[in-house]
Amino acid sequence: MTDARSIIATLRDGGTPAAGDLRWFAAGLASGAVSDAQAGAFAMAVLLRGLGQAGRVALTEAMRDSGQVLRWDFPVIDKHSTGGIGDCTSLLLAPALAACGAKVPMISGRGLGHTGGTLDKLESIPGFRTGLTTDDLRRQIGATGCAIVAASAEIAPADRRLYAIRDVTSTVESIDLITASILSKKLAAGLSALVLDVKVGSGAFMRQMGDARALARALVDTANGAGCRTAALITDMNEPLIPAAGNALEVIAVMETLTGSAVDAALWDLTADLGGEVLALAGLAADALQGVAMIERALESGAAAEVFGRMVADQGGPRDFLENWRDRLPAAPVVREVPCPRHGFVGAVDGFALGQAVVRLGGGRLRDGDRVNPAVGLSDLAALGDEMHRGVPLALVHAATEDAAEAAVDAVLAAYRLAESAPDLPPLVYERIG
Repeated sequence: MTDARSIIATLRDGGTPAAGDLRWFAAGLASGAVSDAQAGAFAMAVLLRGLGQAGRVALTEAMRDSGQVLRWDFPVIDKHSTGGIGDCTSLLLAPALAACGAKVPMISGRGLGHTGGTLDKLESIPGFRTGLTTDDLRRQIGATGCAIVAASAEIAPADRRLYAIRDVTSTVESIDLITASILSKKLAAGLSALVLDVKVGSGAFMRQMGDARALARALVDTANGAGCRTAALITDMNEPLIPAAGNALEVIAVMETLTGSAVDAALWDLTADLGGEVLALAGLAADALQGVAMIERALESGAAAEVFGRMVADQGGPRDFLENWRDRLPAAPVVREVPCPRHGFVGAVDGFALGQAVVRLGGGRLRDGDRVNPAVGLSDLAALGDEMHRGVPLALVHAATEDAAEAAVDAVLAAYRLAESAPDLPPLVYERIG
């Protein structure tokens, strides 16, 4: 007879529980039949002993099946990022994919640690609702082609329980558990194809290439093993993707790029690369190069912008957002320059420190339940390799109070390292896995 103790003992002794045992354990996490102590012991055993590839697939499928799994009458696709600073590609990619004929039920998350969250960014748009019912989600996908929503309580409930346990038992770092957590929610959306953006660098959770490559390989192999065509791009996060960090400030960059008023090259290029990959995986493009061209046409023509405007209206936002977004987004009452202390070139940027500065401004959460101020953050961030002169702004701080602005100025100054000569710039995309 299956029970939690025997499953934990198998892991403790270096074995891999059978797929049926992992299904039982995931169901027990969702129902409460597995205690917090048993869940913690399970997580620690997985961290220390590992599951192996077959066990990783089995746990992912078991957690996926612990709740509702969406079924569709047509192929649906999605993208997931492991988190970074100034990374708002999802807001551009979902409508661009829909403009190319794809269906995109994008289940997204909130800010985690120093990284921003897609849902928080969208909720800086007045009235935007991320909590759709399944019926509303289906209607919107049928009518508009895309939606960006929060996971409902019925999606992968085993993950919700185990995630909270991992946070308080120092088992967050397990690649097996990270993989099962990410993919159980994505695969519960009924995906046919998925592209993963695995970040590496000072602003990412994975700071070393070896760790990022190991995570990308685990995610790709597990998702494909669970029947979802998947590939990953390992992308640079040694500085913010765009020269802004903060919810409304990142939506501004998205709208400038969508409308063509001020296109951010890195945001455009990464969106096209990710979109090209997933269109090819889904069979909507002959290969990734053709997929890139399709995404770029959707952006250039304004088709992606039109879809974004419809998505905003569908989810409760202003119906005239596409035309009047500058007037609809909140602005911070205090804006301060961060003066460069001397002449030099931007040699390194501590992305983690910039992300923490945004969180402490109120743009993220220091503890669960904190309210997010959508207006605060950083803009006009100097980029790697920029030549700077004394007194020229390294960034602009957008704050709720003068005291908060002053603290953020100090934090930004500490995050930048000036060099005597320009550094070699990293590529936007390091490699593809899949």
